[in-house]
Amino acid sequence: MNLVRCMNIERLREIRKDRDLTQKEIAAVLKINQVQYSRYETGARVIPIDKLIILANFYGVSLDYLLSLTNQRKPYPKG
Repeated sequence: MNLVRCMNIERLREIRKDRDLTQKEIAAVLKINQVQYSRYETGARVIPIDKLIILANFYGVSLDYLLSLTNQRKPYPKG
């Protein structure tokens, strides 16, 4: 199964725009260039799990939220 098909790519764009951030700013957080990040947002490239973890921590959401497994943004408590 292709992760790009499982992931709600629109969610990445939505959460970025909700925070008034540019692709370039998010790319800097991920230590990649803007073109590479753009490919993640459009679904042209699969996002590596390490980058998903960085995004989840940066946005304060769960990986399940980024992967569209839940609509609950709040991350799980650490325990």
